[in-house]
Amino acid sequence: MNASKIAYKPVGMAMGALSGMLAGAAFKQLWKRLGHDEDAPDATDEHRTWGGVLSAAALQGAIFAGAKAAVDRSGATAARRLNGTWPG
Repeated sequence: MNASKIAYKPVGMAMGALSGMLAGAAFKQLWKRLGHDEDAPDATDEHRTWGGVLSAAALQGAIFAGAKAAVDRSGATAARRLNGTWPG
């Protein structure tokens, strides 16, 4: 592993944390816009249906995965522009 890849690790970790926070906020807003007044259901909430729990989890997972991929790809592209090597 070369020095540029090692130097990118903390940047990548910080960007991953940021993408998680942004994805969480985006999911909450989308959940409300879909007509749900309350928070997304927890898997152990006995008053929620299977369909409600699984659809919320699938939507949340898709948003988190998309945000992480976008941030990771943007960071790698920026790193290549700065130092000429791909960090991954």
